[in-house]
Amino acid sequence: MGGDPSRMAPHRPLILDGADPCDARTLATLRDDPRIEFTDLRGSLRAELGKMVAAPDISEGLEADRWIHFPWRAAVIGLPGPRTLRMIRLDRNRNKLTRAEQDRLAESTIGIIGQSAGHAIAHLLALEGICGGLRLADLDEIELSNLNRVPGTLFDIGVNKAVVTARRIAELDPYLPVEIFAAGVDENSVDAFLDGLSVVVEECDSLDMKLVVREAAARHGIPLLMETSDRGLLDVERFDLEPQRPAFHGLLGDIRAADLRGLTPREKAPFVVKLLGAAGLSPRLGASMVEVGETVTSWPQLGGDVTLGAASVVAAVRRIGLGMKLDSGRVRVDVERHLDELADPPPTDEPIWAEVAPESAAGPVDSVLACAQRAPSGGNMQPWTLRAGSGDIHIELAPECSSAMDVGYRGSAVALGAALYNARVAAAAHGILGPYEFSEGAAGSGELVARLRLGGERNPALAADYPAVLRRATNRRVGTGAPLADGVLDSLAAVAESAGAHLRAVVDRLGIEEAARLLGDSDRIRYLTPRLYEEMLAEVRWPDDDPDTGIDARSLELTDDEWAAFEIVTRADVMAQLRSWSGGAALGKYTADRVRSSSAILAVTFDGNDPDLSDYAEAGAAVAQVWVQAERLGLCVQPISPVYLYARRPGELTAISPDFADTLASLQGRFLNLLEVPEHETMALVLRLSYASAATVRSRRRPVLGVDASS
Repeated sequence: MGGDPSRMAPHRPLILDGADPCDARTLATLRDDPRIEFTDLRGSLRAELGKMVAAPDISEGLEADRWIHFPWRAAVIGLPGPRTLRMIRLDRNRNKLTRAEQDRLAESTIGIIGQSAGHAIAHLLALEGICGGLRLADLDEIELSNLNRVPGTLFDIGVNKAVVTARRIAELDPYLPVEIFAAGVDENSVDAFLDGLSVVVEECDSLDMKLVVREAAARHGIPLLMETSDRGLLDVERFDLEPQRPAFHGLLGDIRAADLRGLTPREKAPFVVKLLGAAGLSPRLGASMVEVGETVTSWPQLGGDVTLGAASVVAAVRRIGLGMKLDSGRVRVDVERHLDELADPPPTDEPIWAEVAPESAAGPVDSVLACAQRAPSGGNMQPWTLRAGSGDIHIELAPECSSAMDVGYRGSAVALGAALYNARVAAAAHGILGPYEFSEGAAGSGELVARLRLGGERNPALAADYPAVLRRATNRRVGTGAPLADGVLDSLAAVAESAGAHLRAVVDRLGIEEAARLLGDSDRIRYLTPRLYEEMLAEVRWPDDDPDTGIDARSLELTDDEWAAFEIVTRADVMAQLRSWSGGAALGKYTADRVRSSSAILAVTFDGNDPDLSDYAEAGAAVAQVWVQAERLGLCVQPISPVYLYARRPGELTAISPDFADTLASLQGRFLNLLEVPEHETMALVLRLSYASAATVRSRRRPVLGVDASS
């Protein structure tokens, strides 16, 4: 209930229930005060609710109505309950944010330190409804010179900045919990401020407190955002994913907070230049920093820059709250630069993705070949040869690139199908698409050729994937484990079905844990089977090798302890000893840990009990499309190849690993049951989906006809 108006916090409205006797007496007292203006909005808001399309039933009736007293406004407003008010106010968020996403974001509490630039950020967070609570800190009061960027009024002068922000938010949504630290934040209160936060936004002026906040955010494992209001500079420090990450991306080295305390604006300037980079400053801010303390009081900020910065921070908060991909680092959203780049849009009858092709590609056909070469393949072995003929392109399976796990060249056929899809996408983007066909030799021969005829067919949907297939990458980083965003699985399944395939998925935590055990056990067998072990190590390439095939060791994304373990397990004598002991229980830990951090484990499947290589190739095209769509939806993708993936008969399992054939058969059956793969379907590839930081590096590709196809 509301309580005594005289005892309310200066930033919070009084929420009164007319059915409560105590609140009814308070309302009567307020009505008797001629200075208080009453406005009842309940009728007009319910009329607005009646106009909403597909309004959900939120089971909140008239009993939730409240009267809201805003003491600083000398006003009382009648409103429907919090859920009804929120639903009406945020209706126009659809479908930029779904209701399910909005509900998920409403579970977050965001803290903002510094209420100059922070005011715009806090208000925008509340405006979009993407938080369930706010915690604001600032010890200063509004001055007239603040009103060039703080959207307050003359009536706010002399009022604490955090109070001003909180009042403005209360007038937007009085039900949203807002807590303030009117004394600001220091070393003694920073832990209390950060306690329970989902994200902290740091916008304070004190350099030493900037460092104190980062140290505390690392301790609490809270992501930190900062926007600098010059050329749209946004910093993201994911201390939740990287608790050992150096503050300020390491730009200030090992400096301590005490070294930054009590500096004048002029003394701060060298550190600010280090943080922002002299070359990155706008000319006007750079020139102004020379004049600080001489002709200007402090470095300048514009209201438009602050508002732009608020939008970028809020976009980052949305990504974090929805478990979408957001890496540590910095980026500039530089409006002035983009305005300098104004240009007429390209003609609609020209392929608008041509500029994404590799710069060294001499023409459309070379671009198609280079794009095909970027397709995914087991161990990045690129098991194909590419050739441009007269009016067509040939992609031929290369049996010499096969391995023991590539039973019957089925995995190579999946890779060839992905390469064909890439080629078709590039051909569509360049306006030279034509039909394709497969031809294959006798069963077991490994003879499979895809022929893409070049023509003038237009396929905008296919061409739209061109930038995405060029960006596609394997990401083996540990994920956050966040659930898939609403609609993601349905979208991926629709893509698979449209390509003639199916999607079988595990998304619940218990299922993912079981998948981690099964896939980890499969990897253990890979280590303990000599031929599989040798082939696995042969796939790994080191940067000094300048490799064009194989997996760049850096792309394994090994942690320090994983690197130490990797150095040991690459010793053949150690593995021989483990085999003699029937040991190696931890050998599958790398895969199991990454699967546990996943948001989903998928199998792309297709119909057929006895498929031929062209069927696997068609499924490979479906794999490529699912992969691209997953990345488009903010997910990281890692293919996982259990040892039994392409084995269809017991004898094939024996050929792969004679000592572990029975174990592999058991693992295969349990994995198929876990994903509920019907007997009439065949797996083409298993994909691990996660929300994680960007991959460190992408493995290179062989050049094609002089085209550098690194990817």
